[in-house]
Amino acid sequence: MSVTTHHHYRLDKIGRLRAAIILTAVGMVIELIGGFLSNSLALISDAGHMLTHLFALGMSYFAILLAMRPVTKKRTYGFYRAEVLAAFINGIALILITAYLVYEAVLRFISPEKIRVGEMLFVAVIGLVINGVSTTLLARVSGHDLNIRSALLHEIGDMISSVAVVIAGLLIFYTNNYIVDPILSFFICLLIVIWAIRLLVESANILLESTPKHLDIDEMARVIKDGIPGIHEVHHVHAWTIASGMYAMTAHVVIDDCHVSRANDLLDKINHLLKERFHVEHTNIQFECLVKKGA
Repeated sequence: MSVTTHHHYRLDKIGRLRAAIILTAVGMVIELIGGFLSNSLALISDAGHMLTHLFALGMSYFAILLAMRPVTKKRTYGFYRAEVLAAFINGIALILITAYLVYEAVLRFISPEKIRVGEMLFVAVIGLVINGVSTTLLARVSGHDLNIRSALLHEIGDMISSVAVVIAGLLIFYTNNYIVDPILSFFICLLIVIWAIRLLVESANILLESTPKHLDIDEMARVIKDGIPGIHEVHHVHAWTIASGMYAMTAHVVIDDCHVSRANDLLDKINHLLKERFHVEHTNIQFECLVKKGA
């Protein structure tokens, strides 16, 4: 991804994230008011759930603004890692949200309360529509961005919560059994925990500069050696993720003793191969001369 393309992509992400923040805030207010009017603890809890996600979306939004700041002598890669850090924090927030949902589910399981099911269903459907629109907005730009993906997970969590409230409302309406609500809440918690753990692992790997999942160090060395004539060996290969979709690599490459122009030609071929085959655009290649026996 070129710098210009990356910039336009970020502007698109900002617009979509801003729209998702506004929609989430509107949905939260509607569910909070509707929860009090219908005496639905599920709706009130879901409004609180949306409030925590609103903070998470705001964190993701400001992280992208930070990432767009220019590079400095102290931060030569700019603030791209701010997005990854926000994703890690959002993962932790998801775990905390889950703990709160479990607590609420236990309370409802112990002492179910009668609610106005008609009002509950009406407000829950409105919340579901709002969450669905927000989720669609973020899903289209979340493919290669952990930060947006973490925000998307929050929206998906809200959407599933809204679905659960609608389902619970229908079941309560037909069975008059209020125990359905906490059972669905436990199911939501399980899903959120799975997503949060995956998010934490992926963002932690980036912060620890682990090799990206789609890259194989040995394969990269083999492809460079076998694919470009004049290269005898590739070693000391390191690869890591700068930010979502931005990969870097360093390596020592053994070549014949040659003119600088020839070395530059080899370097161009290596960079082109790495970009086309492995999507690695930031490289630091150190050439070493082949030591001939008897020299």
